[in-house]
Amino acid sequence: MKKTALLFFLLLSFIAGKAQIIEPVKWTSKIEKKSDSEYVLIFNATIEENWHMYSQFSADGGGLPLLVEFNNAENNFEPVGQAKESETHKEYNDIFEVEETFFSNKAELQQTIKVSNADNALVQVALKYQVCKESCIQGENLFVFNLKEVTSHEVKSFEEVIVQPETNKSEVKDSTPATGDDNKKKDDERGLFTIFIIAFFSGFAALLTPCVFPMIPMTVSFFTKQSKTKAAGIKNAFIYGISIIVIYVVLGSLVTAIFGADALNALSTNVIFNIAFFVLLVVFASSFLGAFEIMLPNSWANKVDRQADRGGIIGILFMALALAIVSFSCTGPIVGTLLVEAASKGGIAPIVGMFGFSLALALPFMLFAMFPGWLNSLPKSGGWLNTVKVFLGFLELAFAFKFLSNADLVLQMHILERETFLAIWIAVFGVLSLYLFGKITLPHDSPLQSISVGRLFMGLLTLTFTIYLIPGLWGAPLKLISGFPPPMHYSESPHGFGGGGAVVSSSEDTKLPKGAKLGAHNIIAFEDYAEGLAYAKEVNKPVMIDFTGYACVNCRKMEDYVWSDERIMSILKNDIVLISLYVDYKKELPESEKYISETTGKKIETIGNKWSDFEITRYKANAQPYYVLINLEEEKLNDPVGYTPDVEEYLEWLQSGIANFKK
Repeated sequence: MKKTALLFFLLLSFIAGKAQIIEPVKWTSKIEKKSDSEYVLIFNATIEENWHMYSQFSADGGGLPLLVEFNNAENNFEPVGQAKESETHKEYNDIFEVEETFFSNKAELQQTIKVSNADNALVQVALKYQVCKESCIQGENLFVFNLKEVTSHEVKSFEEVIVQPETNKSEVKDSTPATGDDNKKKDDERGLFTIFIIAFFSGFAALLTPCVFPMIPMTVSFFTKQSKTKAAGIKNAFIYGISIIVIYVVLGSLVTAIFGADALNALSTNVIFNIAFFVLLVVFASSFLGAFEIMLPNSWANKVDRQADRGGIIGILFMALALAIVSFSCTGPIVGTLLVEAASKGGIAPIVGMFGFSLALALPFMLFAMFPGWLNSLPKSGGWLNTVKVFLGFLELAFAFKFLSNADLVLQMHILERETFLAIWIAVFGVLSLYLFGKITLPHDSPLQSISVGRLFMGLLTLTFTIYLIPGLWGAPLKLISGFPPPMHYSESPHGFGGGGAVVSSSEDTKLPKGAKLGAHNIIAFEDYAEGLAYAKEVNKPVMIDFTGYACVNCRKMEDYVWSDERIMSILKNDIVLISLYVDYKKELPESEKYISETTGKKIETIGNKWSDFEITRYKANAQPYYVLINLEEEKLNDPVGYTPDVEEYLEWLQSGIANFKK
């Protein structure tokens, strides 16, 4: 009976110990043979409700993107492009200030490989991912496929070699890509609607440029005079408008077809493309500001004009094409910027963008043809048209630095940190204000005796915006432009400076214990367990282990909204020793310190791996944030807690642990 009771007790202890290991993602895998040398590896994930797993193409600076790694590819096989993904969900993260891309409920990856070594039978692929809800988990799964067991056009499943505490099995499933839920589709629709609205207003902006605006009365007069009846003139103008839309939509379709709807999504984090877009937009801005004009070859316009003389629907179509070519020096930079931004969104965004732009461009031609009397209400062409063009040039220049910032964030070079980015924007919009007030003139400006009321109001608006940006240099959040500048943590002083910020003088540096740093709210924190524990013994204080991650949203929320409470901050600064262990720290361990985990069987290669394995092995948990209070003998002072947004609850937990330490 005693033995039975003991076994029962041990079983309960084992279950309790395992209860903290969370596995919200279950994987299955299969392989399909396309030809003698090509195979498709298919990975299906079932994600628990309310959890989300980040895509390969999620923006840097937020949650950790999914990685597909090939362990034995060298001299054996090579991947063909990046893995194709099923539908994803996009959402702006106001903590990290980036748009994140992730999967909900289900996910499927399809990776094509080309075999170069016919003697090699095995393909090993590791998937590394982050999945988050109230906490975040770093997942890693290794799949091994035996090519010799797959016959032509056969789908075969293999067991997965698990690098996590529990075992998942591969099984055959339908190869149709998993689709997202209704909420995800609605979000995608909202994203396309935003692109459409931006493009639509960009089209109206293009109308107010010197290359397009004068064309309105000329073109409308042509249709009304050349058409035999008013109805025929309206019909021809309508066809003309539709032709404009068709031309630009075809352009958007070509961009989508050339790059591919899936590949376009990766542009937002591609360093080369972001730098190329930066250079392109600077060129566009220079053109608008008057340095030079971007012109298509005159021979193109001449050939199109000859075709326009043919009359009929074909002639009208070529007239619309002539407008696109002749006005390219003004519309080209706007269209180029739109295509760059829409392309980075992926899918059919370039088509939607070009439809919105061309619709705004075409509507005035159709409406003025229907109601010619409205032409008398149009303002006369003049210097104000160039002012509009210059204004757009300044906007192009400011927008260009967003792409350079993207490249800098991906490379983590810290060249264009938040303060530098804001300083550039302050300079750009400050000079724009001076231009609108008539204090600066540019090459194509007309002599200016006075400024109009409209120009005065626009100058006041841009000056107000410039002044609004200035506090951002001292750490103000600047929610109005959230998502454009680098996030707060990517700056010279992540916690602000001037009056209680986190900038540390050299004298303060000397007061820090060896191995310690200033963390959130200037709390002294160790990032090495042994160093932190040694210091705790030296000062005779309990230890709080903070299992966290650089890409953990709720870790930042706890720091911003819970640790910021004065009572909690006082405890963290004065009554405990804080050890923050980052499980996603990618720095490699020295070769002598790398090992195979006895708990998970996983190879521990990085500092983040080490702390993740420490959390799983010591505390049977794998989620972040996770807080553990221990005494100097490394015994728990109370039950550990995870994400605890209730300030009073978290305070009570801290106080109970400290009280137990003093007993």
